Amino acid sequence: MAKTSTKARARGATTAPKPKARAAKATPRPAKAARAPFPAPDAPAPQAAVSLQAAFDLTSPDGRAALESLSLNLARAAMTAQGAIAEAALRQAERPAAFTADPFHIGPAFGEVMGRLAGQPDRLMRAQAELYSRYMDLWRAAARSAGGEPQPPVAEPAKGDKRFTDPDWSASPMFDVIKQSYLITAGWLNELVAGVEGVDPLTKRRVEFFTKMLTDAFSPSNFLLSNPAALREAMETNGESIARGMANFAADMERGGGQLQISQTDLARFTVGENVATAPGKVIFQNELIQILQFSPTTQSVAELPLLIFPPWINKYYILDLRPENSMIRWLTAQGLSVFVTSWVNPDGRLAAKTFEDYLKDGVYAAVEAVTRQARSKRVNAVGYCVGGTMLSCALAHMAARGDERVASATFFAAQQDFSLAGDLLLFTDEEWLKDLEGKMDASGGVLPGQSMAETFNMLRANDLIWSFFVSNYLMGKEPKPFDLLFWNADQTRMPKALHLLYLRKFYVDNALARGELDLAGERLDLSKVMIPIYAQSSKEDHIAPARSVYRGARLFGGPVTFTLAGSGHIAGVINAPAAHKYQHWTNDSLPATFDEWLAGAVEHPGSWWPHWATWLKARSGAEVPARDPAKGPLKPIEDAPGSFVKVRS
Repeated sequence: MAKTSTKARARGATTAPKPKARAAKATPRPAKAARAPFPAPDAPAPQAAVSLQAAFDLTSPDGRAALESLSLNLARAAMTAQGAIAEAALRQAERPAAFTADPFHIGPAFGEVMGRLAGQPDRLMRAQAELYSRYMDLWRAAARSAGGEPQPPVAEPAKGDKRFTDPDWSASPMFDVIKQSYLITAGWLNELVAGVEGVDPLTKRRVEFFTKMLTDAFSPSNFLLSNPAALREAMETNGESIARGMANFAADMERGGGQLQISQTDLARFTVGENVATAPGKVIFQNELIQILQFSPTTQSVAELPLLIFPPWINKYYILDLRPENSMIRWLTAQGLSVFVTSWVNPDGRLAAKTFEDYLKDGVYAAVEAVTRQARSKRVNAVGYCVGGTMLSCALAHMAARGDERVASATFFAAQQDFSLAGDLLLFTDEEWLKDLEGKMDASGGVLPGQSMAETFNMLRANDLIWSFFVSNYLMGKEPKPFDLLFWNADQTRMPKALHLLYLRKFYVDNALARGELDLAGERLDLSKVMIPIYAQSSKEDHIAPARSVYRGARLFGGPVTFTLAGSGHIAGVINAPAAHKYQHWTNDSLPATFDEWLAGAVEHPGSWWPHWATWLKARSGAEVPARDPAKGPLKPIEDAPGSFVKVRS
């Protein structure tokens, strides 16, 4: 089978002649919100609605042509899907170990929860009676609605649930009942699991998480015959949308090497260094693990202490520099700061043995040494984002143990030091899963493939990052829209086996740093010995580094700590340029024992938290000095920003 032509053949096949009546339509199509809903059963169809009977009236030439076009497109869609699945099966046959009935080893946890439920028959009977009652309410409301009596919904989607926004989910009685039936059943099942008592809290959280994944997967919006928007699109295009969707499906299967790799954006629309990661600067240092980028100043003078940023090594640094209007790097240079950023290597098998200590020594320590030399400054202010912040925390504790005072202050973006309240990633880190992960890394030459981490993060927000694209790409046959953030999200880096396993075991499983039990590079790390000023940023809706978890970590440091809570999540909460006037943030000068106490005394402010941080940072950055030209420092430029490391794709 010719791989390169699968999508092209399928797309080209959808160009069968349309019926004359459809082709002759020259008037603009009404906006989606103005379209009439699907007609109610046994009710006359509104004139604006798409009618199957009218579209495929076999007594007219146009109707016969429409039916022929639909049949042709459905046949071609089936052939495309069959070919993609057959090719995937052949590829998977070469690696049968990839197939497992329980890839996340959730079976024992489900068994424990179900066993506990089975031991509470009275609770099960009450739950079943409650489910029956909800369904009776739904059928009564549906019957009254069919009789012309308006009824309030028995079940409604949660706030922010975008799956049922199409008007036909409410306007059509049939689809309204399908939607509400699903919401009742899914809610009942999730509530049943959440109410189980006498089970280990982590075990219960795992079952809750995977139960929600299961109920999300079976949403009627994910199936063609129960999605009104997808059905409407299929009728309006005589099945071309289905054929396009199967072409998209085949292309994504091919791109994933026999595994479905859903496209979230048009990757071809972005080029690193051309329309993302465009802030001007130079690479002034490089070793096996890092390139150090120094960005060109935009002010005549700058603060004496340079700013050194450590992004996560599992992502590319340019989340800080997507577009000029939301670039944190450009904004910081405009504030009169000398900005340096660590660009981590995208490792292959040659770096598989690199350890956490290697990243500490050749990453953090090497970067601090290079930046102090280049800036002719004895000290730097440092920033750590996500796992880059966890690494920086370890470095600060290590420096404190050795009397190294080159870091004057530290800022953390959505970074954790105490993992006892870590986000849903904690649910994946049992020993059985870690053994499977180790085997996957061995099979990949000693590194974790970037796509594996991307898939894990996508699972944490499956409705937004998996199912919405499944519906749009495959059921609706649409092309993914260009979106720089999703391009960056897909541009994951690989991770060395030794580094990644230590990180998961020592932090997520053992919580060794918070407990004072982590030994690195000859030192026992103690965050209470870190006496420098700390600024800890968290985000209210962060599902990777929850605000409560970040707060617990902030209280481990021995020096003064400023804690800030931003609106939104792990990315948008951090990357929120002031000019956008989006979200809000909360501040509180005190650091009480619990996050709830902190929040109760916090003051809400509109907009970005960046100005608040800049004020804090400038107060700790020293006097003004002439702006530093990256091309004229002691370290000679190696290449222009964004450098070569960031351009290596997994």
